[in-house]
Amino acid sequence: MRFSFASLAALTPRPDREIERADHVAVVAAPESWTDAQIEAWLDLTDDLGLECAGDDPLGQMAASWSSRLGLSQVEATHLAATLILGIATPARTSGTLSGILDLSDPGAVRALEAVMARRRAERLASAAVEAASDALAGVTDAVSRCEGPQGDCADPSRNPALARAALSARKAGAKDADILRAIAGDSFATAPLPAPAALPVVALADRALIASGAPEALTAAAGAIDGDLILTFARETAEVIQTASRSAAAVLSLPALAAVAGDAFDVALADLVRLWSRALAGRRTGLVVIGLGGLADLAVLHDDVSGFVERVAMIVREAAEDVAVGLFVDDAEADLRLGLSPFSAVETWQTADGGVARRLRPSFAQAILGKGGDVDDAERHLFGRRTLVDAPGVDHATLRGRGFTDLELESVENALGHVERLEDCLRAPVLDPGFLRDVLGVEEGETELLARLAFDSTEIDAATTWAFGYGDLSAWKNAPENLLHALTEPTAFEAGIRQLLEAFSAVPDVAARPLPWQATTGQAARALSDASRDGRLAARLQRYQAPCGPLLDLPDVEPSRERRWEPDAKPVERVVEKVVERDRTRRKLPDRRKGYIQKAAVGGHKVYLHTGEYDDGELGEIFIDMHKEGAAFRSLMNNFAIAISIGLQYGVPLDEFVDAFVFTRFEPAGRVTGNDSIRSATSILDYIFRELGVSYLDRHELANVDPEGLNADGLGAGKGEDGLPGTVPAARFISKGFARGAAPDNLVVLPFGQKREQAAPTLGASEAVACPACGDFSLQQRGAGWICDTCGAAPSMQG
Repeated sequence: MRFSFASLAALTPRPDREIERADHVAVVAAPESWTDAQIEAWLDLTDDLGLECAGDDPLGQMAASWSSRLGLSQVEATHLAATLILGIATPARTSGTLSGILDLSDPGAVRALEAVMARRRAERLASAAVEAASDALAGVTDAVSRCEGPQGDCADPSRNPALARAALSARKAGAKDADILRAIAGDSFATAPLPAPAALPVVALADRALIASGAPEALTAAAGAIDGDLILTFARETAEVIQTASRSAAAVLSLPALAAVAGDAFDVALADLVRLWSRALAGRRTGLVVIGLGGLADLAVLHDDVSGFVERVAMIVREAAEDVAVGLFVDDAEADLRLGLSPFSAVETWQTADGGVARRLRPSFAQAILGKGGDVDDAERHLFGRRTLVDAPGVDHATLRGRGFTDLELESVENALGHVERLEDCLRAPVLDPGFLRDVLGVEEGETELLARLAFDSTEIDAATTWAFGYGDLSAWKNAPENLLHALTEPTAFEAGIRQLLEAFSAVPDVAARPLPWQATTGQAARALSDASRDGRLAARLQRYQAPCGPLLDLPDVEPSRERRWEPDAKPVERVVEKVVERDRTRRKLPDRRKGYIQKAAVGGHKVYLHTGEYDDGELGEIFIDMHKEGAAFRSLMNNFAIAISIGLQYGVPLDEFVDAFVFTRFEPAGRVTGNDSIRSATSILDYIFRELGVSYLDRHELANVDPEGLNADGLGAGKGEDGLPGTVPAARFISKGFARGAAPDNLVVLPFGQKREQAAPTLGASEAVACPACGDFSLQQRGAGWICDTCGAAPSMQG
């Protein structure tokens, strides 16, 4: 062997590194330039191969053990292990054995393909459906366990509103009523994740002319290929080669790493490297020697004659390969990770000294820019920005000072610029003090468009954003060297051109998936396959981008259907059809001067101050919760919880929903409540707060422990007037003098809580009481022409 990989590996410093694994911390001897992710990827390979790698050099032991299995000589095994340690080669995995070839000209092929696609769609949907149903059934069980009351009432949807909502959600998620009843009874519905569906694509064969013309076969192939589940070929030989390659062992070569260790001897080192791995792979039935495509593109950008360099590399690999095919398009992300390779791009992520992840200009691009006479610093400023607003166009320190910023706020903004990716994120709490935002800038809580509020237009904001955070790519770099424009401005097209050059030297066609928009239709996929057939591609594969997370539809609010329990003899009931009006989704802000009250109480000995804010019509619009002697974390959590509730109320969430969701919650502090005239005990702080709000704003007195109208401050009863009825109460008890600014007269009184004075019911005698025939208590009272028992509620018929 002309090039000594073993001697270079022996000279490579490999200090011990501690790598956290699932069940232990591994100490690994690895090159300093390797990231933790690279080392973990190598350790994952040793686990997959079932190798026992003890000691502080599992990577070297793995290389020696793996090499010994291939029947190599001692010298070859040493050099092979050295290539792994140097990070210039790694074993790779092919796609796995593909199924038989599906000929689309066969009349039964369409039905077979539709069956395969239907099964794969079901597998993709099943995982999400099972998770949704499991979560919904867990919500049913939780609604019962959180309820405080008789067991029969808690398990009855007609008496437990939270349970009714949870059960309806479970039914909509696909759960059967039998499962819902079992969940109410307390059965657990925890589920394990379903195994990932088979990702191996189907190899299909079609006539090139028919696909190019948009024949029905094109639509059939597009339906199967739109999500990467089908590889379309136009010749049986191509399909057979793809199948053979799927069963082959492979090795990926990192050309940038090889160039770094070989220097001027790159061609010799490449030939020896390919020859060495060809010997190793030849002992594994069939094998492929694969060039890391991203690394090849990195090196190609350094050369003036890109096509000439790519062809030279491909010829060296093909001539040096012994008894194995030369493939160039194996898709193995783990192999790329072990070699530190990534898709061709001007930007790469790297691991910092403290274990963090940062972005930087790709070293190959930096070398190319320097070699072509470009300014690397200017390129990085264009890519990543300056991370400062000093001298920024549109929004700089001077303009911010004019809006009220001081040196303290400007320093906070400058410190935050290094850790955020949006200018707005530097101009909100906690970067800026909430008091400054509210009192100086006049920003309402929760408002996000601060720059627009400060009278900056979109042009100024965009200019300052690009100054601080850059453009993210070099496509619009004005000072780019002329001979790098194509690679910088169109990196995807540049890599596609390299793929096209390599395919002429590759034994396996390029089956990389052509990306499509996530909302692409079957018709668009058919046009993409048609373009590939006309371009002379040997094979074509498509893949839609993953859809964005979160809701993608703005659905109107509709009234849920009220499903009735099945009854054998149920009679049809006439229903009144009402028009459903869509609720306004805009935020209803509170008036600047608002009403409300402050309730001081103690729950289990812990003081709680509840502040409320109301709209002019008396509807609740905000709450604040203060607990002065709790820990800072708990106080902050309660404050932010109150903010979230307030925002929900202002966007129209009914208070009933919050009350039903949070009453009966259990956590400490809990127990006796003092200082509140309606509530005497609570199972938690949240239980107390929403009991208080339910009683005060929703007239839900069933949540109260006592009747406040019958108690005074000492709990002995309210004062009575001369006629024995509750006396009048000064209005100053309920009307804020400060809110009214003294406009309310001092002599206003409130009639006895709005109660109507009823005539005393006639009795049988001054001291005569009547026993109830149902319960026996002497509490039977006459109401009009009938009798009602105040104890049991019976209404017996009184004769004579």
